[in-house]
Amino acid sequence: MKKLLICTIALLLLLSSCSKKEPEKFTEYYFDYFDTATTIVGYSESRDEFDAVCEKIRAALEEYHRLYTIYTRYDGINNLYKVNNSDGEVTVDKKIVDMLAFAKEAYYLTDGNTNIAMGSVLSLWHDARTHGEKHPESAALPDMERLKEASLHTDIEKLIVDKEKSTVTLLDDKMSLDAGAVAKGYAVEMIAQNLESDGISGYLLNVGGNVRAIGLRPDGTKWTVGIENPDSTSKDDAFLALVSAESEAIVTSGSYQRYYYVDGKAYHHIIDPKTLMPGENFRSVSVICQSSAIGDALSTALFCLDYKKGSALIESLEGVEAMWVMPNGEIEFSSGFESYIK
Repeated sequence: MKKLLICTIALLLLLSSCSKKEPEKFTEYYFDYFDTATTIVGYSESRDEFDAVCEKIRAALEEYHRLYTIYTRYDGINNLYKVNNSDGEVTVDKKIVDMLAFAKEAYYLTDGNTNIAMGSVLSLWHDARTHGEKHPESAALPDMERLKEASLHTDIEKLIVDKEKSTVTLLDDKMSLDAGAVAKGYAVEMIAQNLESDGISGYLLNVGGNVRAIGLRPDGTKWTVGIENPDSTSKDDAFLALVSAESEAIVTSGSYQRYYYVDGKAYHHIIDPKTLMPGENFRSVSVICQSSAIGDALSTALFCLDYKKGSALIESLEGVEAMWVMPNGEIEFSSGFESYIK
């Protein structure tokens, strides 16, 4: 009887192991949110299971996109567009309040080099770039006097965020918000944390250069993430480095991503708050840390800081590493970055 019981248990275990499928690798793409491409890579036992997770991610991306956009009004939503175009206090979703509170912290962390209150300046650049892309024959830079006038209305202290009331107030009626330096990374981080809370693992999110790993791959190995070469003419080296990630974020800001030409010179979208012009210190800056939100804010700031100040900032932060690509193509690493390189 004892032998029969043991054999029965062994048979059940064998059948159970045979019936359980090994996780398969799936990929999904979206192009509708945050004006960029989204790639989701994940391991699931079935396509239906993977699709269900992707739908959670897609729905969350859509919600964050609608809340954080400054270009579109949506009925029934008090988003950043509504904040920018309202007088006085505006009641908003908690997701806006929390993001803006984080953005103010990022401002102080980066000594003002990541400033979501620069909307008045960035809108002039946005309009000039949009016109230049559509009409390259008449592309022009924004007028510097107008940029200087707009910069007088970028004081983040005049952004009042009330967490208890869930309200936002702009005390300067000529100030406007542009959360492009933090919103995408913040949304990716919130989505990743929610997936982790649901027990989901084995996924890699890439939302326009904001990469966030969610756990290891099913075989227990880390993800491999390529850091793009900003030199688009290089045919042999598409990536400057391959780094390993388990639950880290890898975020890159670069001059090669969004730009337009004026008199044969390219002008990109990362505007230095000190000069009111596109930053020229680097080709790209990549940050590795535990939070996509922090990585997004830091990569923007580091692009505008000179290398000495940026390096000092990174070395003062625990669990944060960075890689700088200089204008001549040379590469500098923070003290611990190379430990991530495969």
